Amino acid sequence: MTTPPLTDHDPSAASIFSQAHSRIPDDTVFYSIFPDTSISNANPSSSSSAFLQSLHLELLLFLSSYTSSYIWQHEPFSLTISSSSCLCASESTRLPHLQGKLRFGDNIEDEWFAVFLLFEISRHFPSLSIRVWDNDGEFLLIEAAFHLPRWLNPENSKDRVFIRHGDLHIVPKSRLPDPNLIDSLKFLINCESQSRAAASVQLAVKNRISEYPERARRNVHQVRVWVPVAVAQVLKHEPYLISLAVEGFYDRDIDTMKYAAKMARFLSRGREEELVCIAVKMSRAMYAQLVQQKFQAPKCYPMPNRGDSVGAYLEAELGIKIACGFEMMYQQRRKEGEEGKGSTWNKYKESLESSGYFDGLLPGSKEYKRLMENAEEYYQKSNLFSRTSEMLSSPIRRIDEILALPHSAEDFRHQEVPPSDNDSWLYNGEDELNTALKERQTEMDLYNSKHSRRSKSKETQDTDPSSSGANFEDFDLSDVAKTMQGFVDKVSSFEGAEVPGNRFRIPFCFSGSWHTCALSP
Repeated sequence: MTTPPLTDHDPSAASIFSQAHSRIPDDTVFYSIFPDTSISNANPSSSSSAFLQSLHLELLLFLSSYTSSYIWQHEPFSLTISSSSCLCASESTRLPHLQGKLRFGDNIEDEWFAVFLLFEISRHFPSLSIRVWDNDGEFLLIEAAFHLPRWLNPENSKDRVFIRHGDLHIVPKSRLPDPNLIDSLKFLINCESQSRAAASVQLAVKNRISEYPERARRNVHQVRVWVPVAVAQVLKHEPYLISLAVEGFYDRDIDTMKYAAKMARFLSRGREEELVCIAVKMSRAMYAQLVQQKFQAPKCYPMPNRGDSVGAYLEAELGIKIACGFEMMYQQRRKEGEEGKGSTWNKYKESLESSGYFDGLLPGSKEYKRLMENAEEYYQKSNLFSRTSEMLSSPIRRIDEILALPHSAEDFRHQEVPPSDNDSWLYNGEDELNTALKERQTEMDLYNSKHSRRSKSKETQDTDPSSSGANFEDFDLSDVAKTMQGFVDKVSSFEGAEVPGNRFRIPFCFSGSWHTCALSP
């Protein structure tokens, strides 16, 4: 079977998967998956295409058991087959691989769930080497900053950090002083035991994802709301669109509020529209974004009287935020024309034609039909699993399709709607923060203890001419503070730094995400 060439559904993807890209988004995690065969098949061919397509479908099927009911903040975890060049330190080589990106926004749980999924992939598919990074660079190293080897810093960590066989791997400087991507991948294959990170590093990273996938399930919050029939109809068919509705509400501005004032698409009958009661699932972050903002209903909105039922009024109050979010998102995207022309299949077909897949064959010829059938078969199989991604990237068309179907308030009037989940977690964040601080304090106490023992040992060595301090070069915790600061702020060097004891009085300040923690000066 002739396989279509390695083309991305998103033609802009090639440039953003390099850490050298000029501007990495602040709220997006990137990942690349390199099969061992990519080293031996550095130049794309029919066989490498077939292998990657098979692997692509295998991984998507494997992940579906973890992700099928999860509500992502902005976009789902996805994988595409890359045709882009992977720029190594000394050469530009086309390495067949899979790649993906995930915008997590304000929901850091999405990023760590993605890390968990990558570790699970590596455990079940052992012949893969995986890279993951975000705007902080190698953020897994930040998580393990108290336990890193002394020689490792932000400047020499490029092409060294991988996930493989369910473990974190750091290609040692003693074996590859200045590696490029291909060198590191070869080393992982041939000398895997030498690159496996120390047990303390493994523990620090794996502790961060140890509660998944159960934590991912806990991150989904179900709430009962009263919404217009059109909103209920859309969420009935595509519950994942709640992500875009919350985004539309949370990111609203003066211009988009004009759409909410009219509610032309989701409240066509104005105050005569009937509200219906439904249950909506969303992430905890989305729920917090909705409930913690005050919002006044537009005049056209049929809000119930507060005196009739306080509970129903509060449910309608949350529902109006969802409904207005849908309206603002829908109208703004339609105005900007983000969806372009045609379906993703048309875009995919165009990319095949431009890449020379049909090799000048006449449409309708026997060979052309055979190649087209192969391309359609692959697209259909992969599209079964990318449907959510397509729907979230092109929601207007899907919403129009849903609202074109027959629907009425009667469809929702007699259904049993469960009560909202308990939201006490929203007001107990201080407890979780204190727990995180205590965990970090424990790590710091351990560091202080080891640092003290090291200092005493060094004094002994200074008075003993037969002693050698060479062994301390491998793993030295004395530079932990600047290690952390370096990986967060890209400080140039932290070798040989000593940390005064008084630096630890106010141990941590959490900047942005809790995983990005730096010692206070």
